[in-house]
Amino acid sequence: MVLFDNCYSFYELLCVTEKNKNKQMNKRLLIINSGGDCPGMNAVIWAIVKRVTQEDDWEVIGSINGFDGILSEPFNIEMLDRKKVSGIHVKGGTILKTNNKRNPFSYPVLQEDGEIKNEDLSDKLILNLKILRVDAIIHIGGNQSHKISIELHKKGVDIIGIPKTINNDLSITDYAFGFQTAAQVATDAVDKLVTTATSHNRILILEVMGRKAGWIALHAAIAGGADVCLIPEIPFSIDKVVKKIKSRYVNGKGFANIIVAEGACPKGKVCEIIPGLNARKLSAELKKHELDADIRETILGHLQRGGTPNAFDRILATELGVQAVELVLNNTFGVMVAHQQQKLIPVPFSQVIDKDNQINLNGNLIKTARGVGISFGD
Repeated sequence: MVLFDNCYSFYELLCVTEKNKNKQMNKRLLIINSGGDCPGMNAVIWAIVKRVTQEDDWEVIGSINGFDGILSEPFNIEMLDRKKVSGIHVKGGTILKTNNKRNPFSYPVLQEDGEIKNEDLSDKLILNLKILRVDAIIHIGGNQSHKISIELHKKGVDIIGIPKTINNDLSITDYAFGFQTAAQVATDAVDKLVTTATSHNRILILEVMGRKAGWIALHAAIAGGADVCLIPEIPFSIDKVVKKIKSRYVNGKGFANIIVAEGACPKGKVCEIIPGLNARKLSAELKKHELDADIRETILGHLQRGGTPNAFDRILATELGVQAVELVLNNTFGVMVAHQQQKLIPVPFSQVIDKDNQINLNGNLIKTARGVGISFGD
C-alpha cells in the first residue's frame, strides 16, 4: 500500500505529523535502492524487514523507484512488514523498483517552458525525510549510488550503504551480491553456445557486462571452457585472437568460443562502453581476416541482471541486510557494510567510492585461465 495515501499533496502530509505529534511513535527506517537492478535486491529487503520486525520500537518503509518516492508529490512510499516481504527473497528484481537517473543532487525537474533541467533537490529531500519521520536510511547500490550516500551523510542524514553490483567492481568488499548469479547466467550461456558452435563449426562471440572490470567474463570463460577471453584489464591484439582461433581449426573443421567483456579494448585505443558494441566490432574485425568459419555474436545483456538469485547471493544479501540493521541499532552511520575475509565490517563511504576492483593480472584466476589455454589476446 502507499503510505499516507489520505494526503494528496506535499504540504498535506504535515497533517499526519501534527495529528500524531503527541503520540508515542516507532522509529522509522527507510530503504532506498538505486542504480541497476541485480539478483538479490529483494533478499536484502526481506532480510532488513525480518530483522527490524524483531524490534518493538522500529518500523520499515520503502521508497518506490529510488529517490523518486521521497521527492514525488504525493510521496510514493510503501510500508514494509513481514506479510509484504513474504517469499520475495527468492525473486529477482526489486519490489521497490529502481533507476539510475534520479540523483537528488542533480534531479530532472520539468520547467514551466516544458524543458527538463537538473536541479539540486537535496534540501527538499532532507525536509521530506523529516516530514516522514525517517530516523535512518539503508541505501542499496553501487559506486554511483554511494556517491549520493556520502553527500547526504555530509548534510546530516543518518545513512548506511549496502554494496550491490553484478560487476563485482567495488574494491572495498570481497563480494557484492548479484555477481555470482550473473556469472552463472554467463556460464550457462557459454555452455549452450559450445554445443551449437561444435554442431556448425562456428566461431561464436558472447558479450557480457562488467563495465571496467572483467570478472563476469573471466569466471564464465574458465567455468565454460572458452577459447578466448577479452577483458578490460588486458588490452588485446586482434592478430593474437585470430592466431588462437586458427589453432582451433584443421581443414575447416573445428569451433571456437570467444567471451568479450563490454569494457574490453584493443591495444593502443580508447574505447567507450556501449552495450552490444564490442561483440559487433569484434565480429566485423574477425571477418576481415577471412577465417574459414561462420562468425556470429550473442549479446547477453540484461539476462545477467534478471532472474532468481542463486544460493550464494541470497545468503550474502541476507548477511548484508541484517548487518546493516545492526549498525542502525548501534547508531553507526556514514558507512557501507563490506564483506572482508569472511567478516562483515563497516567501511566509511570515503573509502568505497571510485575505487575499482579490477582483476589482479598476477592472481590465481588469470594463471588458471592461461593454464588451461585460454587466450587473452595479448
